[in-house]
Parts: sequence; C-alpha cells; structure tokens
Amino acid sequence: MSAPGVMMDPPSSEAEPAMLESPDTAEHARTSRMRSFYQVLANTLVANVTTSYLWFALTFWAYLETRNVLATSIIGGSYMLLVAVFGVVFGAIVDHMKKKAVMVLSSLITLATYLLAGALFLALPASALIDWGGPWFWLFAGVILIGGVVENLRNIALSTTVTLLVPGERRDRANGLVGAVQGVAFMVTSVFSGLSVGLLGMGSTVFIAIVATAVAFVHLLFVPIPERGVAHDPDAPPRRLTFRGVLPAIRSVPGLMPLLLFTTFNNLVGGVFMALMDPYGLTLFSVEVWGIVLGVTSIGFIIGGGLVAKFGLGKNPVRTLLWVNVGVSVLGLTFALREWWWLYAVGMLVFMALMPVAEAAEQTIIQRVVPYETQGRVFGFAASIESAAAPISAFLIGPLAEFWLIPYMRTDAGRDGWRWLLGDGEARGIALVFVAASLVMLVIVVIAFLSPQYRRLSRSYAETPAPLAGQAAATA
Repeated sequence: MSAPGVMMDPPSSEAEPAMLESPDTAEHARTSRMRSFYQVLANTLVANVTTSYLWFALTFWAYLETRNVLATSIIGGSYMLLVAVFGVVFGAIVDHMKKKAVMVLSSLITLATYLLAGALFLALPASALIDWGGPWFWLFAGVILIGGVVENLRNIALSTTVTLLVPGERRDRANGLVGAVQGVAFMVTSVFSGLSVGLLGMGSTVFIAIVATAVAFVHLLFVPIPERGVAHDPDAPPRRLTFRGVLPAIRSVPGLMPLLLFTTFNNLVGGVFMALMDPYGLTLFSVEVWGIVLGVTSIGFIIGGGLVAKFGLGKNPVRTLLWVNVGVSVLGLTFALREWWWLYAVGMLVFMALMPVAEAAEQTIIQRVVPYETQGRVFGFAASIESAAAPISAFLIGPLAEFWLIPYMRTDAGRDGWRWLLGDGEARGIALVFVAASLVMLVIVVIAFLSPQYRRLSRSYAETPAPLAGQAAATA
C-alpha cells in the first residue's frame, strides 16, 4: 500500500494499453521516446549555450564598463527576482500546454528580446549605454535579462519532459545528462563570452546570440516530442492558468515543503556567491583569461553530471542533496582564504562538479513523488521560492561589499584584524563575505540533517513506486 499522499500508479484502465503491447512494440516505443529525449536535450544545449553566452557577456561588459560591484549585483539580483516572480506562472503554462509548444514559445520570446537588444545597441551612442546611472544602460541590460529569464520556461518544460520520455528507473541518470549538458553550455559560453567581449565587443556578441537563437528556434520546430494531449489536473478548472493544486501536491508528500524551504535558504546564501564570484575572479584575472578559467573549471559540471548519468544518485537522493551542500559549504570556507589564482580555480572546479549533482537530486525527487499533471507547477513553484532568496542577498551584499566591507578591509584595522585568516590582497573584503556566507550554509545543512522532515521525505521517496515508462504520454 502506498504511503498517504504519495503518487500512486494510475488505474488499470489507464495502464492497460501499455500492458497489452507486445515486447517488440514496447521496446520500439521506449527507444523512440529516448531518441526524442536526446534530440530535445541537444536542442536545449544550443539554446542554453546562446542564453548563457549573452548573459555572461552582459555581466563581464557591465563590470568592465562601470567597474562597479553594485551594478553587477543589481543585474544578477534582478535576474533571480524575475525568475522568482515568473516561476509559478511558467509552471502553470507548462502544465496547460504541450511541452514542445512551451519550448517553441520560450525560444520565440528569447529571439524577440535579443533582436530588440541589438536594435538598442545600434541606435544608442556608447556613452548612453555604459552610463549605469542612466536609463538606457538598464533598458539594454533588462531586455537581455528577460530573454534569459524566459529560458527558464524551457527548463521547467525539460524537467517534465524527462518524466514524459524517460523510464522511472533511469530518470536520475537522465537528470545527470541534463546537468552535463548545462555544464557543456557553461564551459563553452564562459570561454567565448570573455573572448567575445574582450576581442569583438558587445555589439558583435549580441549579433552572434541573435543568429544562434534563430538556428535553435528553427531546429526545434523539427524535434518530435510524442504527446497525445495535455495531462490535466482533475482538481483544476479547464482552460485556465490556475495555481490550484500546487500547495496540495507539495503538502501531500511528507517533507517536500521543508526540502524546498531548505534549498531556498541555501539560495539566500547562494545569492552572495552570485553577486561576488565574477568581481573576485576579475580581480585575479583579465576578462579574457577569466572567461577561459570559467570555461576550464566548468568541466566540473560535465564531471558531476557525467558521474550522476553513470552511477545515479544512490537509494536516497535526499541524503545525497544534503551531503552536496556540506561540500559547497566547505569550499566556500576555503577557496578564497588566500588570493591565489590556483586555489580559487580548483575551488570553482569542485564547486561546479557538485552543482549538477544537487540539481539532479532535487529533480529526481520531484519527478518521483509528484503526479505528472502537476509537476510543471511544482517545478515552477520550487524555482520561484528558491530564486526569491537570491535577489535579497544579492541586493544586500552588493552595497554592503561596495560601501563597507571592501573599504574596511583596505584599512589598516581591517588588514591587521583579518590577516591571520584571509592573508593580504586586493579582494579580502569579498573573501570575508564568502567565509561568513559559507558558515551560515553549513549550519543550515546540519539542522536539516537532524530534522524529522528529512527522514519523512526519505521514507516517502523510498515508498513511492516509479511510474512505468511512457505512462505519462499514454495518459495525456
């Protein structure tokens, strides 16, 4: 008997068509679905490469033109804030439309925003674009921001497409492949973004992004995703973008809401890293070299995702997720203790190897314990509340670092008081922020390990049967 509130297998009337298939027919359907998954994954790689390429370029360009940590903090915080605001909306859209239609819509909007960004760059003088105190700088950055945010609509759809196309026993490995693809995108774009801004300029960078987005959009039109229709939530009114069923679906799984709150607190700390990692790296390296460093260290994404794709996440992905966060905390405490480029680079490599493991763990848990027809809204809700924390810390830490901690660590009192821990260097104020944020994260993880909610969610995951391959598509 299934645990209370946990997703059960569909009634026999829904599962019967799959059961009546001959072994050859079932295997052919399974192979076809996996082929579709790989094509969707390849198209997502192209799309993610493009949005990451322009996003990194914008961050590099903004810091180099303004030399202001506050400007990059506001840009990064605004991105996370928009993800938080639109996450639930995106999730509702995913649940009310076919997954391919959602991906096409996302690509079309992103292409439109990049075209507008290119028009602004051509129409405005350079002096107006680089004035971060004026409106045109923020309009240009905001348009690019919107294109990147809408990409999250595709990513939510991709998470539910894993449930749609991949057999239950292979979903953790499929999520590892998703993480590896994201790592490839990060590696390629971090290298080429720095080189593009440094050698070609921001205008050429925007033009390249427009062309690549158009190519991805056209290719997507020919990618098959087998869906008979839209899987509807029986508790939701038809033909309405409703959030009904989100909180009940989460509350029905013991420990799932605390898990989402835990990742939210971690993102509160993660906002600190988001705001200061690039400024710290650009203190140690030129923009061209920093892009290359990011590209090399992002091999960690491929390593982490590849390990998950090969070995899975173990019997308890909840435990795996918490141990990953222990590792992130330890890294944050050490990788900026001295202003040594190799220490920071090695820390970034390990950090990036842990990220796809954490992401795959959370996705695998939700795909297992949440009904398919509400997964879009649950993934969207998770993105919203987890992302909402990061802008808070990013908006706070930018001014705090720019106007207090960095100047303080340049004084004799700051240098003498913290030299025993942080050594000497230009960016000791940023290093102090990394250490403090990581200590907070470590305390949160320890509390989570000791909580009864951790044990409840682990039990829910273990007691929930994995859905049959193709079941979501058959019942849609």
